[in-house]
Amino acid sequence: MPKAQAIIVRCLFAVCVALPATAQNSFQVRLADSALVLTKQQVVYDPSYYRIAYPNGDVPAGKGVCTDVVIRAYRMLGIDLQKAVHEDMKAAFAQYPQNWGMSKPDPNIDHRRVPNLMTFFGRHGTVVPITRDAQAYQSGDVVCWNLGGGITHIGIVSRKRSADGQRPLIVHNIGAGQVLEDCLFKFTIIGHYRYGKE
Repeated sequence: MPKAQAIIVRCLFAVCVALPATAQNSFQVRLADSALVLTKQQVVYDPSYYRIAYPNGDVPAGKGVCTDVVIRAYRMLGIDLQKAVHEDMKAAFAQYPQNWGMSKPDPNIDHRRVPNLMTFFGRHGTVVPITRDAQAYQSGDVVCWNLGGGITHIGIVSRKRSADGQRPLIVHNIGAGQVLEDCLFKFTIIGHYRYGKE
């Protein structure tokens, strides 16, 4: 990202994570806070294919889809999902969905596809049981949904709660940019993961 934007992100991140030391010890909490920082940026939903740098590549600033929320939040904590997914696909291409007629991995797009992220998190993270119990969804968890018609979606569980306090809010981009919403149970959940380091 441009230098000026990177400085803004770092400043917002510093404000967002100015929390008690006990809360800062958890990678999951820091991931949730990284995702929340992203909601301060103006992003237009854009599913276009882009040729991007590798590693640590990103689509143009101000553009993105649901997977870019997850990718950008992890990148703030030093985890490059573009590189991680690409290397895993090179090592185990047959284990990944073959939905796009690809004959080999493509580091420009593979990590930006929800089924590929689901496969990666399932192979290298913790698969958490899917439930309607809102308490099972912890800050920093990654949740995937089926929107119907073969469309999948992904977001990150935040530390913020719904107005009634019953559900964690989700940071995601379903078309209106990187936003915080009460949508955990709005769609059919098809994946629930924890990935990262303490």
